[in-house]
Amino acid sequence: MSYNSASGFQGMLKSGHAYYDNNRFATTLRNIEAVKQLSTILRTSLGPQGMNKLVITHLEKIIVTSDAAAIVKELDIIHPAAKMLSMASEAQDQEFGDGTNLVVSFAGQLLTETEELIRMGLHTSEIISGYEKAADKLYELLPTLTVRPFVDPKNEEELSRVIKPVVMAKQCGMEYILTPLISNACRSVMHSSEKSSGKLTLSPDAVRVVKIIGGSVSASTFLRGMVIPRPPETSYNHHDKIFNAKIVVFGCGIEASATEAKGTVLMKTAEDLRGYNKSEEIKMEEIIKGIKEAGVDVCVAGGSISEMALHFLNKYNLLTIKIGSKWELRRLCRAVNATALVRMGPPMADEMGLCDTVYVKEIGDKHVTVFEQGPEKSHQECAVATVVLRASTQSVLADLERAVEDGVHAAKTACDDGRLLPGAGATEMALKLALMKFGDTCPGLEQYAIRAFAKALEFVPRTLAENSGQDATSVLAALSAAHAKGQGTMGVDIYCENGPGIRDTSLEVSSSSEEALFPELVDLFATKLSAFRLAVDAALTVLRVDQIVMAQPSGAGNMGGP
Repeated sequence: MSYNSASGFQGMLKSGHAYYDNNRFATTLRNIEAVKQLSTILRTSLGPQGMNKLVITHLEKIIVTSDAAAIVKELDIIHPAAKMLSMASEAQDQEFGDGTNLVVSFAGQLLTETEELIRMGLHTSEIISGYEKAADKLYELLPTLTVRPFVDPKNEEELSRVIKPVVMAKQCGMEYILTPLISNACRSVMHSSEKSSGKLTLSPDAVRVVKIIGGSVSASTFLRGMVIPRPPETSYNHHDKIFNAKIVVFGCGIEASATEAKGTVLMKTAEDLRGYNKSEEIKMEEIIKGIKEAGVDVCVAGGSISEMALHFLNKYNLLTIKIGSKWELRRLCRAVNATALVRMGPPMADEMGLCDTVYVKEIGDKHVTVFEQGPEKSHQECAVATVVLRASTQSVLADLERAVEDGVHAAKTACDDGRLLPGAGATEMALKLALMKFGDTCPGLEQYAIRAFAKALEFVPRTLAENSGQDATSVLAALSAAHAKGQGTMGVDIYCENGPGIRDTSLEVSSSSEEALFPELVDLFATKLSAFRLAVDAALTVLRVDQIVMAQPSGAGNMGGP
């Protein structure tokens, strides 16, 4: 073994590895600096007045958004410490949709405060111990700050109460257009089950978004059912509607089936060839005729449709549409309560789906096929709802879609846990004051870490004030004074033009035109608790690292050495 002792630990590693030692907290400080850079990028996108980021991917795709999860995902971060925050933000997005910026920004602010403690001389173990105590106290205090809970998911006003702040944080000014659409879509697909003991539940997959370019956002609509963004394959009249349609769904294509094994047909004369083609036509017509005689009105194919099959589908007046995505095919089966068949032939009665109305509609310059269930009193249960979004550009449509998905996740979370917290930084300010008092009661060096943890919480109201163009110092002073007087629901007023820039988040303020311009601002308890947990866990994980060993990237080739 040719071990070079002079090269130290680096000599033990395979060629191409990188090793970073912790020289007087050098590695920790470098990790903190990387996280701070990521946090600084996303901090300006926090809140309704947050700025958008324009990200151009390696495929030259342009993404314009203020959604932290989308930004972090497209940045393609490789630094291991910053990657931890990226993973925490992704986990928050998958589970709750909202709160992704809070995860990254709070973790970054926590590590920024840590840097000062390290320079003061505190050891990382003391800092970690203090942060853990402060986090445990925060989890204990958070349930005591809840306000009027979310009660009735089927009530449009109640549901809009939790959806509107989430949409407002992503698409400020569009919340009065998008919130009713999301609320109606969510209410139409809410169902109670035996597993939930009669409690209403919501699956985010049951709300589908279809983006059609052109028009304005105000032209966006909601439908009980599915919208397939393509016209049928067969001839149709878009003025006609099929009522109480019976639908058959094929998981395969509508064409002559191929054999599993290879075979050879020997033809000696032209009559043999004509007879072979004729028998294939007769067989295809027999299949299509059998489907029509079974009472089917609409055929859905999961694969290609042959020209011969298309001829007979037109002959027997069967509206036929092709869906290439297996995921969309399964969703349509759920929407119409059908079974996807893997064989060509007439369906059984229990394999057919039912839909109140099937028709072709022109939206902008695009023809779409609509499978719409009737109103709530209809005998058909709505399993899938669709929000049709309109906008002028693809980037705006993509950002609107993210806002709708976050709103749907908020409705799902509210159904599971209806507890609500004051928004607009009111919760963070209340926690900061409580943790400051808690730090004064803790002896030893840990109290410095607890106070730093409390100070880090201040970044939410400070950032909201800065992003809205206000003097953050005066806003925080007024907010602290209000909370010291027991006004725990006071938060930052981003629309304030004069005065201290704070407002009571538990009230809905109406303008002179009787339009609610300033809604009640609340945050979901489960979403905020998860964001704090993920942020603290990510920050503590970064602090516990004192050495980094990086293997040679796969496919990088020989980077030197023997």
